[in-house]
Amino acid sequence: MELENQFHEEMVRIYHEATEFGYYPTYFLQIVANDGGLSAAKRLINSDDTSSGFVRLWEEDRLDLSVEALALQEPWNALFTDSELDTARHRLKELGYNPD
Repeated sequence: MELENQFHEEMVRIYHEATEFGYYPTYFLQIVANDGGLSAAKRLINSDDTSSGFVRLWEEDRLDLSVEALALQEPWNALFTDSELDTARHRLKELGYNPD
């Protein structure tokens, strides 16, 4: 549970870091607040559609702030299934971001 709480804080942190370059992903913050960081991340990763926020981060050359990039990092990757991590890795690589 402690790792989940820390992950939630990281999700809030990436929101705040995005605001520093003028991007305010309010829907993202809303689902994090309502569902918790881990549930929000899993919902975004498991969605068939790439989120508009992911596209915006790509446009800003800040995919490092994406949920996908966060999920692949240690120790957070332990919270996700292999399938979710594969999806995250694939999305990032499709846009030229190497998460490894």
